[in-house]
Amino acid sequence: MHALTLAAVGVWCFIVAFVGAMLGLVLGNIRLPVFLLVGSSTAATGGANLAVSGLAAAAGSISHIRARRVDWRLVAWMLPPSVAGAIGGGYAAGHLPANTLRIVIGAALLAFGVDLLRPRRNAVPAPREHPDLRAAAVAGAVIGAIGGLIGLILGTLRVPALIRWVGEEPARAVGTNLVIGIAVGAGGLLGHLPGGIDWTLLAVGAAASIPGALLGSRYTGRLSAPALLRAIGVILLVSGATTIVRGIV
Repeated sequence: MHALTLAAVGVWCFIVAFVGAMLGLVLGNIRLPVFLLVGSSTAATGGANLAVSGLAAAAGSISHIRARRVDWRLVAWMLPPSVAGAIGGGYAAGHLPANTLRIVIGAALLAFGVDLLRPRRNAVPAPREHPDLRAAAVAGAVIGAIGGLIGLILGTLRVPALIRWVGEEPARAVGTNLVIGIAVGAGGLLGHLPGGIDWTLLAVGAAASIPGALLGSRYTGRLSAPALLRAIGVILLVSGATTIVRGIV
């Protein structure tokens, strides 16, 4: 891979990690399309993206842990099924044809883009006095499996699930999500090992994402989340459509 290409990937990873940490997310879904353009194979690229996302989540979670915005009881219930799902999904990804996997990933990116762009009419539900632990376990397993398959830790799905299904308050949902994302990234990496990992992308992505997440976490709340998420939604629609076309062609 050309040095300039790797440098450009590193810059993009830093920006994604910085902005993601400001929002309390990892945003691996907008790092993944760039990885797919330059990676060695679709499955190996997904494994690298999962690992980078896990490392970025670890860096971004430090401030939330210090501020006690992590529900450790929910972590205990949601983390094991999340990791098991991620390992299973990662293993399955290595056994799917590359073009089929591209179409699956592209469809997921399109779905996430549409979800970010659709109008939000329902108010955020009030937190429950006792979060639903069974819902946390089920959501963790399902989201972990999908993420392991397509190469994402899917914090953009886990945070809404924690708020709407489990009943966690938003601030603690963000911190809890990042801690779980660390383990999901590691589990997805393990699941992808039999099919191979793009270690070059992992190294470049990690080297750029960790400082980006550490720096971005200091500016949490200073960015207009709705405007940024709309821009990300458009990026995901374009990336998803492009990935599907590559899979078909």
